[in-house]
Amino acid sequence: MRASLIQIAVDEGESVESRRERVASLVREQAGVADLVVLPELWTTGAFAYEEFAAEAEPLDGPTHEAMAKAASDAGVWLHAGSIPERDPDGPLYNTSLVFSPSGERAAAYRKIHRFGFDKGEAVLMGAGRDLVTVRLPETTVGVATCYDLRFPELFRGLVDAGAETLVVSAGWPERRRAHWTLLAQARAVENQAFVLACGTAGTHAGVPQAGHSIVVDPWGEVLAEAGPGEEILTVEFDAAKVARTREQFPALKDRVLGLEPPRR
Repeated sequence: MRASLIQIAVDEGESVESRRERVASLVREQAGVADLVVLPELWTTGAFAYEEFAAEAEPLDGPTHEAMAKAASDAGVWLHAGSIPERDPDGPLYNTSLVFSPSGERAAAYRKIHRFGFDKGEAVLMGAGRDLVTVRLPETTVGVATCYDLRFPELFRGLVDAGAETLVVSAGWPERRRAHWTLLAQARAVENQAFVLACGTAGTHAGVPQAGHSIVVDPWGEVLAEAGPGEEILTVEFDAAKVARTREQFPALKDRVLGLEPPRR
């Protein structure tokens, strides 16, 4: 299986419309190159551009949905189109990831469960998702997560329990915590015996330098590919069947005790 992680630079001075067109073109260029294409979190606005969220929020089937659905269809790829600030007509904003099939149909939408910012930013401006999301591809079952989710192992264990073999993380991760990004991506891969495909942004969001360094990790924690700090397309070929072999050869998941039953009183 081949995957391309498109590490987009989200910088001031480029309109959302222009960036949307540019990203759609980059996706179309992956025709014949990748089976799965992954974009970063909130690439339309920038993950730290909090003041832009409300103004740029769009309905689930808005212009970004339309552009990415067409790009997936044009390229004939599975597309994790990163996330957008979604405006729910009956509720708050959400940080929502979109996944499209090679025919351009929306295969899934995931509202980010763990919101970053503590008492400001995303944590107060957006609602929290409630549902875990997996998508069945021909080669593997993908579990969908977003940025700050990476710090919460129970979410990923839940995705594995739902059948996930490949964990895809779309992010806008700051450069000052880049060491955590790499460490946590490897930890989630090792503890879940799964591939991790983690795609971040480059550039600067509202004055916050981004980490870049998108990364692909195998079920043993080996880094198969890693991007640099700037805008880049990271393409890697991996054997999705390695997950089943790893879990059979080293069946640590079968030895789980906690979390499988209600605690004894």
